[in-house]
Amino acid sequence: MAFGTQDDTDEVMNEINMTPLVDVMLVLLIIFIITVPVMKHSVNVDLPRASNQPELIKPETVRLSVGADGAYFFNGAPVTDEELQTQLQAEAAKEPQPDLHIRGDKEVRYERIAQAMASAQRAGVRKIGFVTEPQ
Repeated sequence: MAFGTQDDTDEVMNEINMTPLVDVMLVLLIIFIITVPVMKHSVNVDLPRASNQPELIKPETVRLSVGADGAYFFNGAPVTDEELQTQLQAEAAKEPQPDLHIRGDKEVRYERIAQAMASAQRAGVRKIGFVTEPQ
């Protein structure tokens, strides 16, 4: 055995051995053949029927604006914090309950918006939306 010479048996293989690849593909094919019929079976459930009727009474919208200085405006009229709470309670008692749309100035502190949302939550208002300007 000579170390400096190359034998014909030490040549680099140019071909990929396809037997392991075919074995793996056959195993995957068998797995898919077994699992596909299992996945197609579903449980029969008798679902309830629901009717979709348009709501005839549209709830009104209440606008709450917060100015740059933190002042509240309820439907355009300036109000204090105490008056805001009482007006929100009165609106929450209505049926159907009106939607509350909050508009906040860009320069107002977020704290004032959070106080308005907390007042609405304490009053029992369930639907609150934020009005923004599109870009």
